[in-house]
Amino acid sequence: MSLIKKGIIASENIAIGKIKLMKKQEVKISSQKISDDEIKLHVDKFNKALNDYKTILSETKVDNDTQKQVIEAHLSMLDDPFLSESVISKINENIASDKALNDTIDEMVIMMQSLDNEYMRERASDYKDIGQQLLYKIKGIENQKLDSLEPNTILVSKELTPYETSIIDKDNVVGFLMDLGGKTAHTSIIAQTLGIACLVGMKDITENVKDSQTVIIDSYKGICIIDPDEETLLEYKNKKSELDGEKSRLEKNRYNKAITKDGRDIDVMTNIGNIEDLEKGLESGAEGVGLFRTEFLYMYNDNFPTEDEQFESYKKVVEILDGKSVIIRTLDIGGDKELPYYKFPKEDNPFLGWRALRFCFDMKDVFDAQIKAILRASAFGKIRIMLPMVISVEEIEKALEIIENNKDELRDKNIDFDENIEVGIMIETPASVIVAEDLIEYVDFFSIGTNDLTQYILASDRGNDKISSLYNTYNPAVLRAIKKVIDVSHKHGKWTGMCGGFAGDTKATKLLLGMGLDEFSAPAASIPKIKDVIANNSFEEAKIYADEILQMKKTTDIERKISE
Repeated sequence: MSLIKKGIIASENIAIGKIKLMKKQEVKISSQKISDDEIKLHVDKFNKALNDYKTILSETKVDNDTQKQVIEAHLSMLDDPFLSESVISKINENIASDKALNDTIDEMVIMMQSLDNEYMRERASDYKDIGQQLLYKIKGIENQKLDSLEPNTILVSKELTPYETSIIDKDNVVGFLMDLGGKTAHTSIIAQTLGIACLVGMKDITENVKDSQTVIIDSYKGICIIDPDEETLLEYKNKKSELDGEKSRLEKNRYNKAITKDGRDIDVMTNIGNIEDLEKGLESGAEGVGLFRTEFLYMYNDNFPTEDEQFESYKKVVEILDGKSVIIRTLDIGGDKELPYYKFPKEDNPFLGWRALRFCFDMKDVFDAQIKAILRASAFGKIRIMLPMVISVEEIEKALEIIENNKDELRDKNIDFDENIEVGIMIETPASVIVAEDLIEYVDFFSIGTNDLTQYILASDRGNDKISSLYNTYNPAVLRAIKKVIDVSHKHGKWTGMCGGFAGDTKATKLLLGMGLDEFSAPAASIPKIKDVIANNSFEEAKIYADEILQMKKTTDIERKISE
């Protein structure tokens, strides 16, 4: 008999395959004290486990930047003196090496899970992963093999650790089903990168399946069907075939320009955090980069990156783009993103606190280093600068003054840069929408960040599952705010793009086209479909469609219209 289970949608697709159930081996932790004579033996055992795991990580074959970042993050954590000092201190108190390690990891996980922001809470899984790997080494336990899977494998687990996601046989896995995890977990990120179906937060999926069972994942609907009957299986095989056929057609046309039937040319760009994202975006038909999230240069590092380090990263991007443009967002740290080497103050409301420009204005040396690096890289290709979390004209004036001061320093040193580099701002606060008419006079463009804009307008935490139904960009208040921003920019002869998650929602493409959006910047997987929707609509028809939706007063009515 079939069983249907629901989960949180982490990556949309349809997958049909056989289950591989990952059962973590139970590790029995020593409860007895060790003698003084055994202390050195247990310290040596821990140090050997630590060094062996470092060696394995260092020798792991890396295929992409995502894997590289996971491995570098783990190596950095293994080098954290707190880990070794805490474990060895416990061993010196006659606690066995496995228990000393287990207790230390528990302490670190509890600390991480108590933090206010979702990103750092999700990083607790890194410490669990390290603890598991070191315990296995101490106990002489072999890991499950994930680097050679059967074709059409669907992995089911409580959660996949960062190390496990980095070594998975990505050619044969077609889906993930996880008891735990959220949308920012490593499993979710890997699934999105691979474009495979993934449901997380399923609570008890591991208790309801067995190895080799057939399962269907429909992550468009947020469900999986275990042991489907023949009729359902055939239905989904047809759906999958249609979906693959549609993807094949879109891929063939992905390098075509996004021009409406009546000749309106729309820019379709990609969002990136690293070179791998850039390559995937260009392969999917992106015409440039509408958002370079520079915070990842800071987050996967052991200190603030230097001006030269950043310059090399930005220069590499513009050289790969070969004439196509890139919008580099200045450091947007804080809120749900923290740094492993810098202690942020405890804040009751970090999303309303010391983040983005507020952080950069106070950390002048950090901001100056980034601005100089961006300016230097602009001598090698088309770069625009984008400022996040702007709420006032005063902030723009201050940022422009800092940019101009850094230009002066480069001129004094005869260092080349683009004298006419454009500067724009993210529209992601209600304040920036309300005073958009004032802000546009000081900048060259707007880019709408719908993730934060939606949660701020609707006062709904986008990471809170209890009120997830309230967080909805199709809410009339959000859509009307978007429309106002676009209209203001056009009134002043300037343009508006969108780099938030809504830009990648292909159900919204016709609506945004009709609202007058000039540029879509989306994940690689969405780009071919966005271009196709634009090419198969006229701007005038889309305007009528958008006007009708903007008159609606209920989110449910809007979603019903969108789904027609």
